[in-house]
Amino acid sequence: MAEESDQEKTEEASPRRLEKAREEGDVPRSRELATFCVLLAATLGFWIYGNAMIAQLKHMLYKSLSFERIQVMDPSRLAIDLSQQLFDLLLVFAPFVGLILLAALGSPMLIGGWLFNSKALGPNFNKLNPIQGIANMFSSNSLVELLKAIGKTLLVASVAWGVMRSHVDDIFALVSEALILACTHQGQLLLACFTAMVFAFALIALIDAPYQMYHYSKKLMMTRQDLRDEAKESDGNPEIKAKIRAQQREMSRRRMMAAVPSADVVITNPSHYAVALKYPESANHAPLVIAKGMNEVAAKIKQIATENNIVLMEAPPLARALYHHAELDEEIPTTLYTAVAQVLAYVFQLRTWKKTGGLAPMIPDFVPVPADMDPLNSEKR
Repeated sequence: MAEESDQEKTEEASPRRLEKAREEGDVPRSRELATFCVLLAATLGFWIYGNAMIAQLKHMLYKSLSFERIQVMDPSRLAIDLSQQLFDLLLVFAPFVGLILLAALGSPMLIGGWLFNSKALGPNFNKLNPIQGIANMFSSNSLVELLKAIGKTLLVASVAWGVMRSHVDDIFALVSEALILACTHQGQLLLACFTAMVFAFALIALIDAPYQMYHYSKKLMMTRQDLRDEAKESDGNPEIKAKIRAQQREMSRRRMMAAVPSADVVITNPSHYAVALKYPESANHAPLVIAKGMNEVAAKIKQIATENNIVLMEAPPLARALYHHAELDEEIPTTLYTAVAQVLAYVFQLRTWKKTGGLAPMIPDFVPVPADMDPLNSEKR
């Protein structure tokens, strides 16, 4: 049962899955919404600019049918006039076409956003697979598209029929009107019918756009196994990362053990903690922690220190404080300066005594450690 649930697409698409789909040119699109935007722009263009455009076209037609004798006798003049008329015609339609072009370019921003992908321009031989083509013909998506096309046709046809039926008297009255007035009324009726159909397309777009978003999200849904595989690809295999971290810890431990022979003193708990300190006399620095560890690591530090004649000093509170509050290869905390100074003073006196002899130094019987620095006191609280 667990394996079956891992193979079911029950999880929402991850950001990486969405990004990958977009890189491949797969984004949600609603053709009905784009069609509505273009038709709406055309309708607004007719309402706003229609009268001026018709007036300019009438003027151009009148001007093209009115010419002088010299224009007929001079072919070069005819070519110049024709090119000028074509230019004027472009100027007449430029605002209308520009508005439609703006709608066509802006409609993708409503759903999916702009996208240019060179992969979509390349050949895809999978689309030439006849078996896949037949399967797509009888898929649920094809059925939805068929029902949508039928519904769209019926809705637009019904709206157009309703508008024309409501103006049936005006339509029959056109035959009794003067030619110019009849043409004006006919244009108004056609524009009203076109506007009604555009609002019908608005209803279709409001239904299609959410459906396309739903269909897109459902198509990109993932199984739990997909999520795990993606996490391995993006973040790396957890087992490999654990092995890398283990190797890094081992390398760090080896470097730390290699630094123990250069220590001035190893402060112990005596059995649980061991911290190796080095005081760089040539530099103006506080003592450095060059190695520290607990239990087995602490035992290894003490073994190496013994083999290299490094002083071992038992100071349990100081060892615990240094282990928990001092970072490796960094200076000791300022609050422990006094305690460490007493230890180092004893170590240096011990070295002098071994070289020159005389009275042996006394091991400090008390090393002052602030109560808040000893984790044992914190646990008791």
